Amino acid sequence: MSRTPTYPGGIQALLAQYEGRRDPFDHGPGEGLPDPDIPLAPLTQSRVTDPGEDANEKPPFRSHYHRKRFTLRQEFIGLSEASFLNGLLISHLRKRAWPDQAPILFQRLWAEQGAHLITELDPRWQVSSITTFGDHGTTPTQRSVGLALTALFGAMKLYESERLYAGLPPEKPFTLDGKVRAKLPLEMDAYSISGGGLDVNLLARLWQEAEGDEVIAPLAHHLIDALIHDERGVFRRLRTMRQRKERRVPAKKPKEGANIAPVPADRLHLTPDTLRWGIVSTIKAPLPQIARFAAHHLERGAHALHIYLDVPDPEAEAFLSRDKRIHITQCDDAYWRSTGKTRMEAHQLRQAYNATRCLRAVSADLDWLGHIDVDEFLLTRQPMAETLAALPPATALARVPPAEALATDEGLPTHFKLTHKQAGVPKSTLQDIYPTFGLHLYGGFLSHTLGKVFVRTGIPDTRLGIHTLKYKGEDATNRAKPEGLYLAHLHAPSWEHFRAHLEFRRTKGSYRPRSERPELGQAALMEFLLEEEGDAGLRAFFDEVCADTPELRARLSAHRMLITAELDPDAAVKRVFGALP
Repeated sequence: MSRTPTYPGGIQALLAQYEGRRDPFDHGPGEGLPDPDIPLAPLTQSRVTDPGEDANEKPPFRSHYHRKRFTLRQEFIGLSEASFLNGLLISHLRKRAWPDQAPILFQRLWAEQGAHLITELDPRWQVSSITTFGDHGTTPTQRSVGLALTALFGAMKLYESERLYAGLPPEKPFTLDGKVRAKLPLEMDAYSISGGGLDVNLLARLWQEAEGDEVIAPLAHHLIDALIHDERGVFRRLRTMRQRKERRVPAKKPKEGANIAPVPADRLHLTPDTLRWGIVSTIKAPLPQIARFAAHHLERGAHALHIYLDVPDPEAEAFLSRDKRIHITQCDDAYWRSTGKTRMEAHQLRQAYNATRCLRAVSADLDWLGHIDVDEFLLTRQPMAETLAALPPATALARVPPAEALATDEGLPTHFKLTHKQAGVPKSTLQDIYPTFGLHLYGGFLSHTLGKVFVRTGIPDTRLGIHTLKYKGEDATNRAKPEGLYLAHLHAPSWEHFRAHLEFRRTKGSYRPRSERPELGQAALMEFLLEEEGDAGLRAFFDEVCADTPELRARLSAHRMLITAELDPDAAVKRVFGALP
């Protein structure tokens, strides 16, 4: 590679040129900035007038300071004196030296009158202000956000200016057919139009970083928000190009041997008002936990809940049955004798069997039936009936992807993580998020990644499984994944819960050895940690992968893998049932 510098003289010449523009202002007699403790509120009410008509402001110029002040006051005619003072302070603070009160007044202006300045200043002066925070911030967050946004906006100005010579206005994206296959400078790979996340990661990280300082946050957030709403920038152009590329990809044709479960004709065109949905669940849990599960989903609009008590509990049945929408089946010896089946040893088989019996029994009363567990809670953007009614009419099952809870030691979780596939990011991202254990767990999850399903009722020859609908013995292929619908899974909501359930899950539950994944897997990983490091190793694993920490939330959010939702099933229990016994 050529070592001829772009700028003659290299970096030393650049530094000399940069420093040559930073000579401080000289001042004439009586000239200077106001005192550092000057009241600032009155300056927001006073307006700048034409300096050419003011004997104290107009030429001849007595100093460089006088010249700069005159030029700025011309630019700020009609704006507030506070806005002018901000510009004057920025001009001083760009120099190699400045009056002592300059950084003090700049900080005071933004701390006390930031909202006013954001309203008054145009984007160019807002960017100049954020740049000044980079040089003169009083906190690490102010300096880091200021410098990062300075680099972003500076780079944007350079490439957007060069792009004008392509003959295209800023709002018009390039065509998809003109791409040249070449390496970028410093051997960087090109941004992927289809699946690249650099733009999102860049803006989201800057937004989150700014949240750490109440003075700079409003200005930084305002600028980032303006950037993502501007139709003339690279972010909008790239999004338009991505949408065009997605439209070019032909719709996937049904695979040979597609297994279409036929939806009854009378259920093809249901509306949110006519559609009825419910849930089936086989549960082994104490009454308070069952009541939370039931109340949450009744308040989400469920028309019926069919609860199979895996361990008979007359007290739970008496309490829950007070709501007529809840139907309890005690899975006692009499129940299993009535089915003609011997009680299966594996709880997964009992779940699937009960769900299938329910699916066949409720077809006259429900149009859709969901199969979920007691530690799973639907997260919906809109009423569930609207979500299901909006699916293509011939859809036989709707897949609900999981959002695994981040563990907290107090109260219920409020943050949930997604898998890399759900977020549309590469698998390698997991190593960035979970540096030690990420690549040993599929999707970074402890629990299932397939999610659960809602299925149409009334379809013959169907069986309801844990994660799918079987039609004539094979997975039904006419399925969909609704937008904005997730299943909050409280799989390990705390360290105590995780540790207490570990042995069962290792031997009979979700941590059993599997052969279908290339990852080390939960079973082998847990065994290794227990043998080598005991509980200390388990706790280190739990803290990295499961614990609700600001650091993990930031990494997940940067990759669109974080969901925040307030769950309050205890309040729902009070509203639906009243006090628990």
